[in-house]
Amino acid sequence: MSETEEIVRIAAKGDGVTQSGRHIAGAVTGDTVTPDGSIEAGPHQVTPPCRHFGKCGGCQLQHADEAALMQFVTDRVVNAARGQEIEIGEVLPTHLSPARSRRRATLHALKARKGAVVGFREARSNRIVDMQQCEILDPRLFALVAPLRKLVASHAERTPVDVSLTLADQGIDCSIKGIEADGLAATEALLDFARDHSLARLSLDQGFGPEVVWEPEPVTISLGEVPVGLPQGAFLQPTTDGEEVLLADAKRWLAGASTVADLFSGLGTFAFALAGSAKVLAAEAARDAHLACNSAANSRGIAVHAMHRDLFRNPLQATEISKFSSVLLDPPRAGAREQVAQIAASEIERVVYVSCNPSSWARDAKTLIDAGFKLEALRPVGQFRWSTHVELTSYFTR
Repeated sequence: MSETEEIVRIAAKGDGVTQSGRHIAGAVTGDTVTPDGSIEAGPHQVTPPCRHFGKCGGCQLQHADEAALMQFVTDRVVNAARGQEIEIGEVLPTHLSPARSRRRATLHALKARKGAVVGFREARSNRIVDMQQCEILDPRLFALVAPLRKLVASHAERTPVDVSLTLADQGIDCSIKGIEADGLAATEALLDFARDHSLARLSLDQGFGPEVVWEPEPVTISLGEVPVGLPQGAFLQPTTDGEEVLLADAKRWLAGASTVADLFSGLGTFAFALAGSAKVLAAEAARDAHLACNSAANSRGIAVHAMHRDLFRNPLQATEISKFSSVLLDPPRAGAREQVAQIAASEIERVVYVSCNPSSWARDAKTLIDAGFKLEALRPVGQFRWSTHVELTSYFTR
């Protein structure tokens, strides 16, 4: 490079990008890159708040200030739409979840010669960063890291251990894979661990799936103020504030709808929030999530009809969709190509599409646009703060 270049944006994987298209690791919008390749900090470069940043793979953008983070999340979503030549009616304000707000995470652990290490893995590596600080986890989850380190040091073999943590209504739901509870002493130690730290549930996976060893009362997660049984490994929105934004958009856009088809409904995150003013079909392929949703709806007489259906292999057909006044879908990262094709072929006029992958969403959105829909509104959402993982809500009308 023969001259100084300015970083004009942050790329999808977190590198800074110059006007000429060069990718510079560790740079953010507004930085300059000198001819020798060094980075001169600009107005949006800040000191990362976590001592592990740069090594831990949990965050990629702690060196970017709030404005740069907002712009990154916004650009990822808006550019995905523009890449498909989709006209956007309104881009709503981007939502970023605050620090220390993640309510679920999977940590990794390994017994060492002296003690154990517990944390996230390094970027592009299986090595574990021994977590002494975390700026993304809810403090209640982070408080369990040190006790977990002692548990692994005392009762694990020198093989990998995975620990899934989720904040439920009753406290922390903890599932451990890689520790074998052989003998009375090990079993008592695990029960003491659960009791001493007031866990809502402790499960062990010894190669045959999670088995509950401690659950004083049935574990639930409240969705739309409805307590729903929380199956092992069930999907939840990563932050409560992010979930509230998604729900508020969906409720506003579907106001007045008498019937809603909630597709890829999971435990009923959207279904229970919408059921106060509409009858809702909640279609989900995961049996445990479907049963939990169905049980919660039936036990409280809520107008949610839970349907067990694989919408990838057997999407709701256009004739079925046309019976509803509106559709909401929140598919996995791969999107919903087959289901969206049926929505496009139906007579439905309102669609709310929530996505965790702007690329697959844009592909599906193009299908709706080609079928006569208009993208009325689009909101970028960054629930995974300081991460390159981006989400969105969108509203289509025809």
